Amino acid sequence: MILGFDTEDFVRRALAEDLGKGGDVTSAATIAEDARFGAELKARETIVVAGLDLAAEFFRAMDEAVVIHQLAKDGALIEAGEPLMRLKGNARAMLSAERSALNTLQHLSGIATLTRRYVEAIEGTRAVLLDTRKTIPGLRAIEKYAARMGGAENHRMRLDDGVLIKDNHVAVAGGVGAAVSAAKAADTGLEVQVEVDRIEQIEEALSAGADRLLLDNMDPQTLKKAVKMVAGRVPLEASGGVRLETIRAIAESGVDYISVGRITQSAPAVDIGMDYSFAPRNNTD
Repeated sequence: MILGFDTEDFVRRALAEDLGKGGDVTSAATIAEDARFGAELKARETIVVAGLDLAAEFFRAMDEAVVIHQLAKDGALIEAGEPLMRLKGNARAMLSAERSALNTLQHLSGIATLTRRYVEAIEGTRAVLLDTRKTIPGLRAIEKYAARMGGAENHRMRLDDGVLIKDNHVAVAGGVGAAVSAAKAADTGLEVQVEVDRIEQIEEALSAGADRLLLDNMDPQTLKKAVKMVAGRVPLEASGGVRLETIRAIAESGVDYISVGRITQSAPAVDIGMDYSFAPRNNTD
């Protein structure tokens, strides 16, 4: 479903965490074993949806016969009150799956929704929004999927799919030029990107063979100077403390990319609920 992510294992572990050893004792105590249930998942605020297929798997794991009609697609802008999914199935099973399904859907849609706001803020500029590795351990694949649904492009998924020399690498290696030279000599076959936090480091990095520069914590005026100095020789990425209210000015400096950790690290969950609609008489209702 999502490349690099074991959906079955995730659903199993999430449900085990929620059900514990005794299962959903409340539903078992209040609802007949054969009772059936119809419900809708609805957005309670305007959102960009992500994770619908994943949410559906929680209900299927609890009731193989559940009938699911998805009414929206990941990446779509959904207004408050619009239904995302209709469900019909065993009442106990659906209520037992509800929280795990909603937690996942709310979290991923929160990432997609915040990401879309950043994308819209730089619309009309040349800049492309990137995500980062600032993700919850174990959830990177689905969080980066949600960022894509919001309109961002994925940066590195893992440490092995790109050389990115950060300030601590530079410090240990003995300087920007030394770090880049060592990385190029390693001949990994990967693009070598290096972080620079001062204008003075740019020519040193380029002379050593850097393929791309990460301009760290530079204000828009400094970024403009960097863009002019580099003059298109390599792609430029701005990063560090980027916020919704500052990203437009950063984009207008002329950089090619802007990476924003907060779209995965700090996105608030959106409000999505599951509302009872009717009690179906059978599987075909």
